[in-house]
Amino acid sequence: MEDEVIVDTLYSILRLNVEDHISLAKVLVTEAWKRLERLSLPALSKFALCLYKQHRHFSPIIGQVAHIVDLKLDSIQDIRILSVLMISISDVITESFRDRLLHKAQQLLEEKNEVHFNYARRILQFLQNVRLRYHPLLEKCNRIFLESASHLDIHSISHIFGLYEQLGFDNAEFRLVAKQLLSETIDDYYDPETFAKLFFALGPMAGSKVRERLLGTAAHMAEEFSSHQVLMILRTMQKMKCRNSHLLKKMASVLHKHLDSYHVLQLVKLTQYLVVLCCQDLELFAKLKMLLLGCLKSTVIPADTAAIIRVLAMLPSFHVEEIIINKAAAVLPQCRLHHLNCIATALVKWNHHGQLHWQNSSELCAKLLQKLNDCGFQRLQKANSLNLLLEELTHVNGEWFEEVLNEETMATCKHLIDQITWANVLPLSFFLIKSDHRCPALFDRIASVTVANIDKVPPSEIYFILFLFSSLNYDPPDDEEFFKSCIHHLTSNLSHLETYHLVLLGHVLAMAGYFPPLLITTIFNVSFLSKLDAQLEVLPDTVKQRVHSSLMKLNRAVCLECPEFHIPWFHEPYCQRVFHNSTSRINPQRQHIHRMLIEILGGSNYSRISVLTPYYYEIDFECILDVNKKPLSYMVQNILLDGVGAIHLRHDIKDEGRKALPPGAQRIALEFLDSKAFSKDYSRHLKGEPAVKKRHLEMLGYRVVQIPHFEWNSMVLSTKGEQLEYLRKQLYTEYSDVRHAV
Repeated sequence: MEDEVIVDTLYSILRLNVEDHISLAKVLVTEAWKRLERLSLPALSKFALCLYKQHRHFSPIIGQVAHIVDLKLDSIQDIRILSVLMISISDVITESFRDRLLHKAQQLLEEKNEVHFNYARRILQFLQNVRLRYHPLLEKCNRIFLESASHLDIHSISHIFGLYEQLGFDNAEFRLVAKQLLSETIDDYYDPETFAKLFFALGPMAGSKVRERLLGTAAHMAEEFSSHQVLMILRTMQKMKCRNSHLLKKMASVLHKHLDSYHVLQLVKLTQYLVVLCCQDLELFAKLKMLLLGCLKSTVIPADTAAIIRVLAMLPSFHVEEIIINKAAAVLPQCRLHHLNCIATALVKWNHHGQLHWQNSSELCAKLLQKLNDCGFQRLQKANSLNLLLEELTHVNGEWFEEVLNEETMATCKHLIDQITWANVLPLSFFLIKSDHRCPALFDRIASVTVANIDKVPPSEIYFILFLFSSLNYDPPDDEEFFKSCIHHLTSNLSHLETYHLVLLGHVLAMAGYFPPLLITTIFNVSFLSKLDAQLEVLPDTVKQRVHSSLMKLNRAVCLECPEFHIPWFHEPYCQRVFHNSTSRINPQRQHIHRMLIEILGGSNYSRISVLTPYYYEIDFECILDVNKKPLSYMVQNILLDGVGAIHLRHDIKDEGRKALPPGAQRIALEFLDSKAFSKDYSRHLKGEPAVKKRHLEMLGYRVVQIPHFEWNSMVLSTKGEQLEYLRKQLYTEYSDVRHAV
């Protein structure tokens, strides 16, 4: 038989799934292996795909295929052949070989005017296999999907959404296209397989009518769903934040017959979905607990052990057995930081809620936590690769890590500072944003690397780097060059950025005091805002809320700081809705401070609590002092906003005819700043948002007095007299600002 015939026959047998010919398939694989060196590139790619479908991901044959691809990579000119080879050998390649494959794929995609969407989908599958979010290729593939929209079906769309989710990528334009395509053909999906995919793809972005229709159909179809489809429905319900009790009961009843078919990580995910969705089926939870404990006893994989312990801690009224503690102790030395964090979080929760009932349980738990701490420190001290460390830190969060390992992690990152490159500034920025730590050495290095490699950093990644500096209120040594380089790179690539990304960028630059004219005029344009409204309809609620808030803050900043743009303030209705639905900031501590202010000023008519300023800043306390620093009594129209409490909205502003104060008199805004206003490192530096608020209040004519929580709650101010004296000094000092340390 000719070489191509052998490969074609093998491919046909596997595609037809002919069970009686398994032995023939083995013979054909062996024969093709013997001829591997002389196979043509098309035959080699087809043979590699056959091996991949047989799950021979780490087979020596795949290793040889990878070696041949390595030698012949420059001669491959067909993206179809390359994409098949890439996913087939993805498990046996080095990092440098991976980068060569990515470069080649990018080159071929750019050379071709038209590329079939399946080839782009394989590129995404390769990125997912190697766990790499490579933006240039992701964006190119997304463009191919948009251009091929008319050829996409429910199977393609759901697969693409699944890959995007795993890669942490999203695109509003693709969401809009997918929503339109799926909404037009919603009546065509009446079998369980395609409906489950429809529910997964359309559910999170569906309007209220379509959403109710999807939920009703899912409940009607529940008994027909396979174990995998039930998992997909529950996963999507979690994304939709949907707690439809009728559908949830249906899914729970169906799950009883499927439980034994799930492997350990599916059981973990299933339990998480049910807990988050507030499932009330206690019998189901009891079965899940027994299955999870069985998996825990038999597993030898640290990642699985940690995942099981994490999800057991989520179960309601869970009685902790000693075997769980023993199992955790056994795997600790092999655990990565994320696994240690999962185990520590569970232990702390169980101990806090008194769920450890056996003899000496508290002592055993304390010893295990100490061992956890030691393992965490040892892992950080042994770290010699910043990339590997950042990979471990991606999923780490919570109180245990923050209290025990954050400082050591910062020290390790500083030790590996020379390994910071343009390729890892993004994950490092993510970690620093999450940790809320202001580390000048790391920040300066990120800034210098970004400036030196600005053309290599994808524009979509610049936002997170800028957010790090703006949110933590840090200016690198050459801040002008840093911000100007980033702004030039962004404004040169505005067409490559999503509509809502531009709003987020505009806000983060405004926090730092930068207002690029091209960006501002692009955003505050009727057609742009119309496009933004359409895209927001399909974005997750959390993103939607963040974009709405950022647009309002940007609008406010432009009105106050750049009146030359002549941008109107159009967020009055939005702000009214937000305040109508918000929780009052008036708490016992603020009421205590207000009573003291009344005592200092001489009466309740000299101060106000929770005042809304022009442009809807809420300030904790307001008073007016005359030129001799004597309090002035003033009458203010009180407007009560439902759900906010007694809030005073000043109407004596700007065009409405601001009441003239006596010469030399000044409005004073007193702000109590809690821990959220400061970085979490020892410097306790004021963060970007409260710094911007102070800047804007001063533009509105206020003198701003900021009271840091760590000063007010310190031992120095432990008596009422000391607190009164502190407030007097703050109130009557001409210039007062936040001190950065106690």
